[in-house]
Amino acid sequence: MTAFQINGEDRPGRWLVTCDHATNRVPAEVGDGYLGIGPEDMARHIAWDVGAAGVAHGLGVLLDSPVICSDFSRLVIDPNRGEDDPTLVMKLYDGTIIPGNRLVDAVEVERRLKTLYRPYHAALARLAARQPDTVIVAVHSFTRCLKGREPRPWQVGVLYATADDRLSRPLIARLRAVPGLCVGDNEPYAGYLPGDAIDRHALQSGRQNTLIEVRNDLIGDAAGQAEWAALLASVLRAVLEGL
Repeated sequence: MTAFQINGEDRPGRWLVTCDHATNRVPAEVGDGYLGIGPEDMARHIAWDVGAAGVAHGLGVLLDSPVICSDFSRLVIDPNRGEDDPTLVMKLYDGTIIPGNRLVDAVEVERRLKTLYRPYHAALARLAARQPDTVIVAVHSFTRCLKGREPRPWQVGVLYATADDRLSRPLIARLRAVPGLCVGDNEPYAGYLPGDAIDRHALQSGRQNTLIEVRNDLIGDAAGQAEWAALLASVLRAVLEGL
């Protein structure tokens, strides 16, 4: 099974751009490539972060830094959760039952950890260690409205752990200076879970970091992805230079 894709591994920039939920691909070795939900649900935010990979790749080029993306759906196993997190393999997400995960046992979870989750994190750790001053920027996207909830007002959110907000707080300030932009501060949800990707690869080793969530209807096509990559690259460079 392919667990990850790396672009620009030899780029010299100190950034490492990550995309934990880059694809909605279900490997053939998992349920014969089918989790029991239809194409419409697999195209939703429950299966991947729509548009995030395009933004991540654009950022990598503009920041002259490597990009690592997962190559399996978050519904198979979520690389942005700790191994003991109860949401590691989701059985119900935003109103959709995941039949292919309903009867998943500890043996199958361990198999997915061994073949997908852990290889992704091993590759991420290797890239993060390539320079002593690596800065990790994780790219995600969020849906404007969960089922039965009010629409979210933000176009972009910056997520962080309160233990290390040195990059995220000035990033929020610079984004809020962009006319017409509604920026979430640890919104649309809190930016820290024990054992998540930022915790594992940045907080535990003291690396500067931030997690950026872009609303997925704004990056659903190549033009939107390029626009947001350009904006974020400009702001991130300015923030890092000012630290």
